[in-house]
Amino acid sequence: MSLMETVIDIPAEHIANVFGQFDMHMKKIERAFGVTVVLREDHMKLLGRDADVQKASRVFTQLFELSKRGNQITEQNVDYAISLTFEEKEAAIVEIDKELICHTINGKPVKPKTLGQKQYVDEIRHKMIVFGIGPAGTGKTYLAMAMAITAFKNEEINRIILTRPAIEAGEKLGFLPGDLQSKIDPYLRPLYDALYQIMGAESFQKNMEKGLIEVAPLAYMRGRTLDNAFIILDEAQNTTPAQMKMFLTRIGFGSKVVVTGDATQKDLAPGSVSGLDVALRVLKNVEDIGVCRLTSSDVVRHPLVQKIVKAYEDYEKHEKKGSREKKREKNRYRRQQP
Repeated sequence: MSLMETVIDIPAEHIANVFGQFDMHMKKIERAFGVTVVLREDHMKLLGRDADVQKASRVFTQLFELSKRGNQITEQNVDYAISLTFEEKEAAIVEIDKELICHTINGKPVKPKTLGQKQYVDEIRHKMIVFGIGPAGTGKTYLAMAMAITAFKNEEINRIILTRPAIEAGEKLGFLPGDLQSKIDPYLRPLYDALYQIMGAESFQKNMEKGLIEVAPLAYMRGRTLDNAFIILDEAQNTTPAQMKMFLTRIGFGSKVVVTGDATQKDLAPGSVSGLDVALRVLKNVEDIGVCRLTSSDVVRHPLVQKIVKAYEDYEKHEKKGSREKKREKNRYRRQQP
């Protein structure tokens, strides 16, 4: 394959953002495509094989476009731009950036950052009930919260209800001190954190006192009918089938529901069946129910989290494969016995 050199005009004010601290992002792109980057005052040269230079050029072009729109270029942006380029979907990263949900209390825009997240947001907009399934760090709860707050501010719904099963994450906490609210708050803390960041503590407290925002354990949902509300059930993998059925049958007119969960992080007792798994099987053909499955490529936390999630996925696939092979070997042995 022939070698080539291409020149890209670059706005000087965006170089530091796109290249990263100590040129970290630039070096990552060089390694990914096997090219050499030479920076001049108002342009940069890309040296390497024809196809590799073209791919690297497209990545830089996308990142400069994101920077021009006011985005802080992160390692996750660079990794995702590279992966999309290998899949020949590089134009998607700019399209994703157009999808603004809302702003945090500090003015930071809340947007989907991957194709999976964009699909998730689109499903929430268009479906009455959406299941968001995926590993930690994929933005399942945070994006659902942003959509709920946006709908509340736009007066599309009258209140927000956030709930999750109060199950300990693999350790016995014993009896917690304080009143009932103090006992359940630790289980609901992740929901409070997202609300504070997007809405602000003062606005949250004011709306909570009015009963317009409710954060409660799943057990509190029994016997209620929830009209004109945006309801988020978090950590749904820790529900029982009976709890999930109870929750889904609470939904009234004008309501929207998002159910989030990670099937790989169940805290139920050994041998218990997850209500999330059952619901996905039972409701798979029901209209107006969307299911969005996020993967390790949609993780937007620290890049190390993405690597950890991917390593666990690979390990679990290997374990399942080994288990199937052992089962087949055992069945083969039984058939051979007289």
